[in-house]
Amino acid sequence: ERKRCVFKRKRISMDVEEEEEEYVVEKVLDRRVVKGKVEFLLKWKGFSDEDNTWEPEENLDCPDLIAEYMQKHKEKEEKKKESKRKAASETSGDGEERGSKRKKEEGEKARGFGRGLQPERIIGATDSSGELMFLMKWKNSDEADLVPAKEANVKCPQVVISFYEERLTWHSYPTEEEEKKEEDKKD
Repeated sequence: ERKRCVFKRKRISMDVEEEEEEYVVEKVLDRRVVKGKVEFLLKWKGFSDEDNTWEPEENLDCPDLIAEYMQKHKEKEEKKKESKRKAASETSGDGEERGSKRKKEEGEKARGFGRGLQPERIIGATDSSGELMFLMKWKNSDEADLVPAKEANVKCPQVVISFYEERLTWHSYPTEEEEKKEEDKKD
């Protein structure tokens, strides 16, 4: 069951009451980099394509939808590369040998920590596969990967801690003295 990606925007009405409007992301349609910042084109549930908007990556909390988009995008890119290679290999004499070697290399393309890149930050988390996974943004790379949380906890604990710290919410509870004062006022 997919978790809904909800954006809440507070709107102050004339009665000075704060109303929260909910916007649900239906799908991630595209990705771009503007001035070094990654943005995603979002399709909003209940709205037409004319209302699609580009949102900065740091505002998003829908790793499932981002991962789904990234996977589809990667598959499209690989199909494009494969068709270009086929055309090139058909023109050369020993095309079949080269093509099979390239396919092997592409199939074994390193993912996650195997890419040898430094983790920069965690964009989101998902457990849709039954295991907790982090969507990892790498230094000097625009391509994010899903990596197992177990592996990230060992290989980059500080990045994991930063991810959790950013999402901490603190609730303050009254102290015993404050509770006593309140009770005394009632009496």
